[in-house]
Amino acid sequence: MSVAGAGGFDRDQSEFARGARAVVVLPDRGGASRDNEARLAETAGLALAIGMVVTDRVALRVRAPKAATLIGSGQVEQIATLVRLEEAGLVIVDAALTPIQQRNLETGTGVKVIDRTGLILEIFGERAATAEGRLQVELAHLDYQAGRLVRSWTHLERQRGGFGFLGGPGETQIEADRRLIRDRMARLRRELDGVTRTRGLHRDRRQRAPWPVVALVGYTNAGKSTLFNRLTGAEVMAEDLLFATLDPTLRQVSLPGIDKAILSDTVGFVSDLPTQLVAAFKATLEEVVSADLLIHVRDIAHPDTEAQRADVEAVLAEIGVAPATPRIEAWNKLDLVPADERGAMAAEAERRESVVVLSAMTGEGVDALEKRVADRLTEGHRRYAITLDAGDGAGAAWLHAHGEVLGQAADEDRTTYDVRLSPDDYDRFETRRGA
Repeated sequence: MSVAGAGGFDRDQSEFARGARAVVVLPDRGGASRDNEARLAETAGLALAIGMVVTDRVALRVRAPKAATLIGSGQVEQIATLVRLEEAGLVIVDAALTPIQQRNLETGTGVKVIDRTGLILEIFGERAATAEGRLQVELAHLDYQAGRLVRSWTHLERQRGGFGFLGGPGETQIEADRRLIRDRMARLRRELDGVTRTRGLHRDRRQRAPWPVVALVGYTNAGKSTLFNRLTGAEVMAEDLLFATLDPTLRQVSLPGIDKAILSDTVGFVSDLPTQLVAAFKATLEEVVSADLLIHVRDIAHPDTEAQRADVEAVLAEIGVAPATPRIEAWNKLDLVPADERGAMAAEAERRESVVVLSAMTGEGVDALEKRVADRLTEGHRRYAITLDAGDGAGAAWLHAHGEVLGQAADEDRTTYDVRLSPDDYDRFETRRGA
């Protein structure tokens, strides 16, 4: 069996994952913000996102978690019976498992077991399209796998690809394997440090430009990429799949009164996002941390939209987004909201300055969002009266590109512009005119 490396999934592993018949198990410990059906549906959606066949899903009440198996011995037997009846080859446990719990559950059920973190890493491993994304996912995987070592890692240097979560156990040479993993992780971190420096240089150039940066954030499958495509005319992958977007995309966009802004589409968040992924994707998520404005895209038709909102806000805090960073909530998927509920929803949004109701799919409300974003980006701007020679076309073009020209009055040789600019842009214009 081949072993993990950079560059995606091994063909054998990918085929196993894509055709795998899986049973989804939710250990219900009580006190969760979501109901069990919604949580099971999300986990099944994660499995379906990489082509698994979910044959059944079940919630099991866990009053006192067991150190050896998390769930009770009778529940392990119940799952084993379900696996045999459904002819499943995989059990997905919607919880974080210790290595010992994972191994004992595999022994008790007779099939491969992965937990929520392993499932999300599996998806990210398949979806990473850029060299940076593959480096980030491999680093996250190695960090997760280091404490498990359920298979041999002695051929890491072969770079054949495949993360191997869904493969069976192989020979283990614990100390040698751990050393190989540590060495590989150190190399990956050095490469990602280089990516971070490069991204930082690009960001510095943008900030000097000076174009505002707007980042789309939100729960996975909230419709960020569909909205991104609607705003920019781009063709970013936008499907009804969890984690359809993994690698960040930047595009130029024009807004009312703003000739140029940079819009960033980012990876979707999810509840219990693995800490390994948050750490590994730090370079990517820095686009969010440094943004001038966040558009929090919410699937307002989802029954757990409020819990999803809380999850996104928690991740934003974890990656270092300042609470004072301006943000707008885009209540997306209005087209999926029952007609008799839309009026009350629109009234609620109207009472809240930072909310816009829209459908990225149909385009309804997108113009209002663009206007709201432009207003937030320019709310610190002031009106200036600037007089230019009639022949100063470059100066006039600069004012139109960097500000909002509200009016102009001309005589024979001079034109006075009534223009709204940020104080910084006004200072830049004065410096340019004095040079």
